[in-house]
Amino acid sequence: MTAVRQDAWSADDDLMLAEVTLRHIREGSTQLAAFEEVGERIGRTSAACGFRWNSCVRKRHEEGIQLAKQQRQKRNYLRKQSFANVPQVSGIASAEVGEEAGKAMGADDITIEAIIRFLKSWKGHYQELNRHVKTLEKELKEKDEEIFELRVKAEKLSREVNSAQTDYRTVNDDYKTLIQIMDRARKLATLGEEEEVKPRFKMDANGNLERIE
Repeated sequence: MTAVRQDAWSADDDLMLAEVTLRHIREGSTQLAAFEEVGERIGRTSAACGFRWNSCVRKRHEEGIQLAKQQRQKRNYLRKQSFANVPQVSGIASAEVGEEAGKAMGADDITIEAIIRFLKSWKGHYQELNRHVKTLEKELKEKDEEIFELRVKAEKLSREVNSAQTDYRTVNDDYKTLIQIMDRARKLATLGEEEEVKPRFKMDANGNLERIE
């Protein structure tokens, strides 16, 4: 039985929750299945994972969610396009069967051989299409993982830029404050010197000004 953790969510837990949930969205699975997978891997309940996703993690990955939905639609489209060719092959084979039947004038053994050839041809074509679909899915998965890694790096760089900008603003404010303090000190020093050297005078009994030392 998986132990239920009570500690706070870490950045690695959030990253795993986002990665697994986006992968399930891309592959056409449900978010509940993603929450159950994450819960088993990190020792939490699926309900706790769902609450964490809806209350916190989802808001940080809105672009990733939209991209995952687009990739899911593209995957479904490629799959439909791959299997859309099967009816055409079936029609061609049916024409061959009709031709063989016409030549054989209703001979059952030749008709059966034509049907067997058609089934073998359809099976080979189906296997080829299936291999092609798997190849496309593998390439798409690799691209999805590459995009996710680039998105994680971009988010990390964005946080570092925001942190650097905050530090710059703090240093800039401190520098301005220091300049203001230095400017005030210089003004006070200049004012003190002016008061110190400013001469003073007094008037004597004859009405003449006399400098006071």
